[in-house]
Amino acid sequence: MGQVKYSHSRLDAKKSSCSPATVAVLIGVCLLGVWMFMPSSVIPGQNPNIPVQVSKTEDAIVSNNLSSQFEDNTGDLPEAAMNDVVSQKTPQDEKTSKGDGNDNSKEPVSINEDTNTIVPQTNKGDNFEEKKLEDNINTEGLPAGDQSEILKETHSENGAFSTQAAESASEKESQKQENVYKWKICNVTTGPDFIPCLDNYGALRKIHSTIHYEHRERHCPAESPTCLVALPKGYKIPIMWPRSRDQIWFNNVPRTKLAEVKGHQNWVKVTGEYLTFPGGGTQFINGALHYIDHIQESFPDIEWGKRTRVILDVGCGVASFGGYLFDRDVIAMSFAPKDEHEAQVQFALERGIPAISAVMGTQRLPFPSKVFDAIHCARCRVPWHIEGGKLLLELNRLLRPGGYFVWSATPVYRKGEEDLQIWEAMSKLTMAMCWERMVIYKDKLNQVGAAIYRKPTSNKCYENRQENDPPLCENKDDPDAIWNVELQACMHKIPVDSSVRGSNWPKMWPERLDSPPYWLKSTETGVYGKPAPQDFADDYKHWKNVVTKSYLNGLGIYWSSIRNVMDMRSIYGGFAAALRDLNVWVMNVVPLDSPDTLPIIYERGLFGIYHNWCESFSTYPRTYDLLHADHLFSTAKKRCKLESVIAEVDRVLRPEGKLIVRDNTEIITEIENMVKSMHWNVRLSYSKEKEGLLCVEKTLWRPTEVETLAYTYQ
Repeated sequence: MGQVKYSHSRLDAKKSSCSPATVAVLIGVCLLGVWMFMPSSVIPGQNPNIPVQVSKTEDAIVSNNLSSQFEDNTGDLPEAAMNDVVSQKTPQDEKTSKGDGNDNSKEPVSINEDTNTIVPQTNKGDNFEEKKLEDNINTEGLPAGDQSEILKETHSENGAFSTQAAESASEKESQKQENVYKWKICNVTTGPDFIPCLDNYGALRKIHSTIHYEHRERHCPAESPTCLVALPKGYKIPIMWPRSRDQIWFNNVPRTKLAEVKGHQNWVKVTGEYLTFPGGGTQFINGALHYIDHIQESFPDIEWGKRTRVILDVGCGVASFGGYLFDRDVIAMSFAPKDEHEAQVQFALERGIPAISAVMGTQRLPFPSKVFDAIHCARCRVPWHIEGGKLLLELNRLLRPGGYFVWSATPVYRKGEEDLQIWEAMSKLTMAMCWERMVIYKDKLNQVGAAIYRKPTSNKCYENRQENDPPLCENKDDPDAIWNVELQACMHKIPVDSSVRGSNWPKMWPERLDSPPYWLKSTETGVYGKPAPQDFADDYKHWKNVVTKSYLNGLGIYWSSIRNVMDMRSIYGGFAAALRDLNVWVMNVVPLDSPDTLPIIYERGLFGIYHNWCESFSTYPRTYDLLHADHLFSTAKKRCKLESVIAEVDRVLRPEGKLIVRDNTEIITEIENMVKSMHWNVRLSYSKEKEGLLCVEKTLWRPTEVETLAYTYQ
C-alpha cells in the first residue's frame, strides 16, 4: 500500500535570509494517500449491445490504477486547509441562492502536489454568496504547522508578485476555454422537466402500438444532447430532509393535476407556496406508517428492517410508502411511468425519496435477478394476469427465493364482477408459479386489504406440477441479462447449491452491510485483484477512510443539506455503505461496461441500477444533491462525447448540488474547464502523480443562447 506523508509548512521571517517584506507565507496542505489495487477481474459485465473499445480487464486496470483512488490514513485535512483552502456553505432553506454574490473571505483553490502550488479558483463573473457554517468541524489530532517540513519556493525571486507573461498566458487560456465550450439552453416541449430518453417524440411517432406501454419505455436519441435544461420560473433551493417529506416548494414542481385528482386520498395538496404531502395514498388514506405497521402486525414474518431490508415498490405514486419505510430501516426502489399521473416520480425525488421513471412494458427492468427481499404493489393498475402472466413473471425474476409479494389491490377485498374475475385469474396464476399465499388481511381503518405471497425456496413444486405452465426458462437463459432484453413468460429454476447466490437468505440487517456475501468465493478474483471476499472487505475499509477522513470535513460540503446521492460508478457499494450513518440514500449505478457487481450491492442491503452513461438517466432534472464519479469519465469518454455526459450531470444535479470526481489528471482538468464554463464553483481541485480529486458545486446560472431539439416536439 503506497503512503504519502502529510506536509505542513510555515516560513518564519526571523529565520529567513530574506527581509520580512519579501517573505511569501506558504499554506501547507494535506496530501491524500494512495491505495493501490492490483488489476484483475472475473466478475462479468452487462452486454449493452454497444461498441466498447476497452476490454473488461482494461476497465479494471483503469479502476485499480490507484494512484487512482486516494485514501486518507493519517487524519482529516489540516486546519489550514479547511479554513483557507475550502469555503464551506450551508443551504438557504427558505431563500433562493443568488449564485452571483460576492465572496471576499475565502477562495476555493486548486492544489498541485507535484509543483507544491496553491492556485485560487475564483471564476470571472461567477462569485458566490458565502454562507454561515452551521457544523462544528473536528480538528483534533491535526498536524501543527511548526512541526512540519518547509515547502521549497520554486520562484522566490518574484516574491508575492506574478509576471506579465504568466498573467497573459492565464488570460489566453481562459479565453481559449470560453471559446471551446459554448453551452446553450435546451428548447424542448417539456421545458424544465426534459428527460431525453422519455421525451423523444420523434421516436414515439414511429411506434405502431402502445398496447404494451411501448410509448412509456426508453427511446433515446441517436446522439445525447449537449444543451442545458432550463430552470422552472421561481425555482428555489429544495427544502431539506426530513421536512421535505411533508412539504416542498410549489414552484420547483408546479403541477396541480395530482392534487386535483388525488387530493381527497391525501396524496398531495397545494398549500400556498408549498405542496404538502399528508402521507396518504389510494390504499392508505389515513397514513403510510399505519399501513406499513398493519402489514407487520398481520404478517410478523416480514420483519421490516431485519429480514426485509430492500424492496421494490411498483407504481409508487408520490412514493409516500417508500418515504415512511425509512422509519422502519427499510429502503424502497420505487418506480412509476411518466404518464398521465403528472410528475409523480418528480414529486418523490423532490421530497427526498428514492424513485425512477420506469414502466413494466416489453423489456426487463434494469435490475439483476433474485435481489429484492419483497415487492409491493398498492393498486398499481398493472395487469399481472394477462399474456401468460408475463409481467408477474418479471417480478418473480427479481424476487429472492423466499421473498414476499405484497399485493394490495381491489380484487383482494372487493366483490365487483371485474375484481372477482381478476382475483380468480391471479389465484390460478400464482398457484401455477408455486407462490404460497401466506395471509390475506383486511385494514378496517383504510377499508382496504392485501394478499401476501411467498416465492418458493426449492424446485420441488416446479417438478411436481402437472402442467409446465408457466414454463421453466431454458438453461441458457441468463436471468441477470437485462439491457434491452425482452420479457419472457417463463420461470428460472431456484438455485440449490449452497454456494450459489439465491440459495440462502442474506444475513439480517444491519449485519449484512459489512459482511461479504456467502457466495463470494476465495478461489475467485475480485475486481481489484485480490480474493473476492478480501477485495470486498478492503473496498469497504478504503471508502470508510475516504469518507470519514476526507469527504465529511475536507471538501466544504454541508452534509445536512445532502439527501439524494448517486454513486455513478459503484463497484461493491462501499461508498454508499460508508455513508450509512448520514441521513442520505444512495443510488448505486453499475455502468454496463463495468464488472457486474450489482448483486453484491443488493446482498449487503443497498440498492442500485444498471445504466449506460452515453444515454440519459431515467430521472427528472434537478433530482440529486450529490453525484460521485470514481473513474467514470475516463471510461465513458472512450464511447461517447464527454460534453454530453457533463450535460447529463448538469441535468440531474440540483443547483448548489455537489459533484465529486476522482480520475486521472487529464480528465480532472477537462472536467474542471467544462464546469467553469458553466459557471460552477470549484471547491477543491487536487492532483498528485497523474491522479486527481475535484469537488465542484453547480450554480443557478443558465445560458442565454437556445438550441432547438426537433425530436422533442410532438
